[in-house]
Amino acid sequence: MSGHSKWATIKHKKGALDAKRGKLFTKLIKELGVAARMGGGDPDNNARLRAAIKDAKSQSMPSDTINRAVKRGTGEIEGAAYEEVLYEGTGPGGSLFLVEGMTDNRNRTVAEIRKIFEKNNGLLGGASTAGWAFDKKGSVQIPKDAANEDQLMEIAVGAGADDYEDGGDVWNVTSTPDTLQPVLNALEAAKIPAKGGLAFFPKTKKQIAGRDAEVALNLVEALDDHDDVQTVYADFDISDEELAKLTKE
Repeated sequence: MSGHSKWATIKHKKGALDAKRGKLFTKLIKELGVAARMGGGDPDNNARLRAAIKDAKSQSMPSDTINRAVKRGTGEIEGAAYEEVLYEGTGPGGSLFLVEGMTDNRNRTVAEIRKIFEKNNGLLGGASTAGWAFDKKGSVQIPKDAANEDQLMEIAVGAGADDYEDGGDVWNVTSTPDTLQPVLNALEAAKIPAKGGLAFFPKTKKQIAGRDAEVALNLVEALDDHDDVQTVYADFDISDEELAKLTKE
C-alpha cells in the first residue's frame, strides 16, 4: 500500500506470507471503518467506502469481516474508533517522507513512528517538514489489458483526468482531487476495472544511491510494515542499475 513508483514492490525477503496478509487485512479493515464513519455505511452513497470494499474483496476478505468493519465504523457494533493521521519526516540523502496512518492511540503511534525514522537515519518532523514538496492528486490504476490508449483518452481524459502513463502492468492515471470521482465513475460506466484515491506526488525527485538508497528502502519497508500506517510517500528515486545492486540475492 505504498505510494511509490518502480521500487514500490521491491521487498527484502522477510517474514511469512500469512503475516504479511494479516497486516494488509488490518490496514483494509481500518480504512473500511474510517470510510464508514466519515461518509456512512451505504457504499452506494459513499465513494470512499465503495472503493474500500472493492479493495477488500480483491484481497479475498470474507464478507462477514467487511460487514463487521463497516458496522464498527458506523457505531452499530462496538469497536476501536480510528482517526486519520499524517506524519512528515526526513530520510537518508535529504529525502522527504509523508506517512498516512490510522490509529486509536495517537501518542503510541507517533512514538513508534519516530523510533522507526530514527533507526533508519531519519527524523520525524512537524507540520510543513515535507508536505511542501508534494502535490495531492487523484491517482487511478487500470490493468494494462483492460484499456488501450484511445480508451484512456476518450474516457479518462474526457472525464477530467490530467494525464496517464505506462506503469508496466497497469496504466497510471492522474487527475485533480475534484475530478477523481468523475473519472472513476466514467471508467465504471465503461466497464473498465479501476481502483483509485487521493495520493501525494513529489514535485521533484531526489536521486540517491549506495548506502543512502539502501537505508531509504529499509525506512520505507519499516514504515509500511507498521500496523497503523496506511500509505508511505517519499520523494527519492533510485536508478534501475542501483536498484538491481540492492535487490541482488
